[in-house]
Amino acid sequence: MREVFVAGAGMTRIGRRSEPLPELMADAAHAALAEAGLEAPDAIVVATMNPEEFLGDGNFASHVATQIGFADVPALRVETATSSGAAAFYAGFAAVAAGLRQAVLIVGGEKMTHLTTPKVSELIGRSIDPYERAYGATMPALAGLVTRSLMSKTGLGQREIAQVAVKNHANAARNPLAHFQQAVTVEEVLESRMVADPLRLLHCCPISDGAAAVVVTAAPSRVRVAGIGQGTDTLAVRHRRQLTAFTATRMAAREAYAMAGFGPERVDLAEVHDAFAPFELISLEDLGLVPPGKAGRVTLDGDTALDGRLPVNPSGGLKARGHPLAATGLAQIVECVWQLTGRAHGRQVSGARHALAHSIGGLATNNWVTLLETTG
Repeated sequence: MREVFVAGAGMTRIGRRSEPLPELMADAAHAALAEAGLEAPDAIVVATMNPEEFLGDGNFASHVATQIGFADVPALRVETATSSGAAAFYAGFAAVAAGLRQAVLIVGGEKMTHLTTPKVSELIGRSIDPYERAYGATMPALAGLVTRSLMSKTGLGQREIAQVAVKNHANAARNPLAHFQQAVTVEEVLESRMVADPLRLLHCCPISDGAAAVVVTAAPSRVRVAGIGQGTDTLAVRHRRQLTAFTATRMAAREAYAMAGFGPERVDLAEVHDAFAPFELISLEDLGLVPPGKAGRVTLDGDTALDGRLPVNPSGGLKARGHPLAATGLAQIVECVWQLTGRAHGRQVSGARHALAHSIGGLATNNWVTLLETTG
């Protein structure tokens, strides 16, 4: 297997955008290609979760390739629900690692803010088990169920969960591309309206538009893909062995660490899937970054803050940078690349050499972990 490097990274501002999605994806793609010094890729991998219903458009890989100006470049689309961007990164990585391609452009995006919140929730909810959905389950409702179980089993408190949102909003305020640019307090989180008990509005990520892109190549550059892993679990939450940990994350982390030849002790910063604030706490332990039962405590103590021992979600995370679904997994990788190359202006983690990106698909049914390292 050949070594694979990230030669270029780009993304748009995340938030409520008026531009068509293919235009946003083209902007991110051209930024990544320019940084890589590449006129054209050998192949394109496109990630969108559900453009057929969000936008009414299909055949989206060809649509995006044409918009970018590469209708004659082989293009395919990858989808694993909300982790589609990370899955697309894997597809591009695999093509280069196998020697099938020399340089692959990977671009992901989603546009949702033109629809009503109930409609967006309905479309996202189609990624959960149809039987559970038929009985009224929604993504926030199931996340609330997981959170209530976590609080009951571990004694995790409301302040620890709220602090995740506080931390990530503080980081996003330093990120000019983030959806939310303002800080929040613990009190504001705990006083925001209830969404799905015990989850409140400020525990939940926003509906966002945006795009992100990377170029992976066989030619050495400043950032190498050290490891990547995928993990899966049952679609139905009722069939899982446990609610307070995500088996798919643990499986993906084991694969990624094994490929990289190092463990969580080397990770200097992490971009972790926090569509709901407690998911960051669950994931920190699933990834081995924090000892079991300690995620709430280390968050309150500031260990995961920008100036802490292990900065988590320096971009602001899904919670505050925003969550344009299929762009998110790639946006996490873009942030890691910028951090590792000293270009995360205003939120730079000093001396970072190893970074981890973690993406959840659906309600933790198709998860990915990617490890990146500097080569210098």
